Amino acid sequence: MGSGQSIEMIPIGAIDVVNPRARNRRIFKEIVTSVAELGLKRPITVKHKFDNGEPRYELVCGQGRLEAYQALGQREIPAVIVDATNEDSAIMSLVENCARRQHRSIDLLHDIEGLRQRGYEFDDIARKTGLTVEYVKGVNSLLEGGEHRLLRAVEAGQMPVSVAVVIAQAQDSDVQDVLQQAYEEKLLRGQRLLAAKKLIEQRRRRGKGYRAGPRRPDGTPLSSNALLRTYRQDVDRKRILIRKSNSTKARLVFILEALRKLLTEPDFLELLQTEKLDTLPKNLALRLDDQG
Repeated sequence: MGSGQSIEMIPIGAIDVVNPRARNRRIFKEIVTSVAELGLKRPITVKHKFDNGEPRYELVCGQGRLEAYQALGQREIPAVIVDATNEDSAIMSLVENCARRQHRSIDLLHDIEGLRQRGYEFDDIARKTGLTVEYVKGVNSLLEGGEHRLLRAVEAGQMPVSVAVVIAQAQDSDVQDVLQQAYEEKLLRGQRLLAAKKLIEQRRRRGKGYRAGPRRPDGTPLSSNALLRTYRQDVDRKRILIRKSNSTKARLVFILEALRKLLTEPDFLELLQTEKLDTLPKNLALRLDDQG
């Protein structure tokens, strides 16, 4: 835990969600079910916000978890309390969203595998994860067969799990017939069909799983020099991304400061009112107030 951070039970009614996001009903139901049956895996993140002397909090990360607690009738929720600027809060929220989008599917597959290893039946796993029994059975079959390439396609949404299971069970000579049937049943079309054909060819040439260690596209191991060169290229790309991020942040700060000063000019305000342009988006207005 970093400095200036602590975990406390705080009243849900004292938390403000500044930038609420619309959430898919199915996904929200999954979150509520998970919290109800398995508990809260991670606390939400908030920052202090005082309103008329009363302690309040502004949500940084965890809207889904907060709303799930509300739906379950809870009055308090565990929270990490941080000291952060508006810009830092936005970055923290973005990082969490990116991480969740990248890893949610693969984490779910590992959860299924872990539950099976602990002796849970398919019906129990389906209930705990909010998935169908057929999906859980299909994923388990692929996991047991070491079909990592097919699993990656399933978790990326490139291939239905039912098609992946049939491919895993088919002989190489029958795979094309499987793809033809999936096409006729409209399970694989367009880019998804092309991606499936490419994956099947890679699976035929390189095997079901991913070999340990870095390798070239042709399957040969990378030398230490080539690996170092790849690492340096990746570092260079990240440095460019950081420079762009810092440049964008500096421009935003400049624009906010310029706009704040313009709004102190009576003539400019009068012109805005004349042209009926005297309102601002809520988020921009809040940032201007913070800058003031």
